Amino acid sequence: MSRVLVTGGLGGSGRWIVDRLASHDHEVLCVDQRFAESERDEVDVRVADLTDRGDVFDLVGEFDPDAVVHWAAIPDPLDHPGGEVFENNVVSTYNVLEAAGRADARVVWASSESALGFPFAAETPAPDYLPIDEEHPLRPEDPYGASKEAGEALARTTVRRHGVPVVSVRPSWIQYPGEYACLGNEPPEEGVGNFWSYVDVRDIASIVTAALDADVEGHEAVFAVADENYVDRPTVDLFEEHFGDVPEPCEVAGDDASISNAKAAALLGWEPEHTWRDAADEDVPEPTI
Repeated sequence: MSRVLVTGGLGGSGRWIVDRLASHDHEVLCVDQRFAESERDEVDVRVADLTDRGDVFDLVGEFDPDAVVHWAAIPDPLDHPGGEVFENNVVSTYNVLEAAGRADARVVWASSESALGFPFAAETPAPDYLPIDEEHPLRPEDPYGASKEAGEALARTTVRRHGVPVVSVRPSWIQYPGEYACLGNEPPEEGVGNFWSYVDVRDIASIVTAALDADVEGHEAVFAVADENYVDRPTVDLFEEHFGDVPEPCEVAGDDASISNAKAAALLGWEPEHTWRDAADEDVPEPTI
């Protein structure tokens, strides 16, 4: 058993991460901005303001975790002022990663595909090539994407300063079994921000555990994305329909996802297990915390 501190553990995807960690015999400290009574002996819930360094350092110092999963953030730039999104996400990430580094705890945290700069762009440009991989330039123009790019810079700083491994997971659009929002969007306009990619929340939980278990040194960024697009049409057809042509070089076929998960497979041994064809109509119990 290891001790894992999870921020944002009462959130939409955070609950699935906490549930999976507890189910794999980890002792979990779930930290959020609100309180909920835990139903599991393996999970303790605490309330903290992650932008308060004292709160963060006190919690991490008291719990003394082996690993920290930083999943708390304002998740988009749409419902809050831009400055609040950027400041909250960057300050909280600095505080959590710095505290984790001082505690000699490995880190897995939620970056985002938005760091690429496509999802919230005023006019979405085409990517430089297909499929998009972790070497693609990051060009965010919105405060959320910029906060994730800054967070990855902080991840590299944490590695240099403290020598702990940090994995920046870049999820695609997270979907929930039985509630797949992406299937209600007709291409190409509604899905162009992330080029019709998605990932099931259960696969998010599994990539987090894979990143905690993997023999990773330094900082690594990995995309978490399903193997296929959610449109059930050839990906190149969607690009031709929306952009007029297809980025070159292009190495996608059929309904292959526009974003590659190959690095996650090679580095973490992770592959997505869920597809919209099955999960969209699944009746899956909510995770317990």
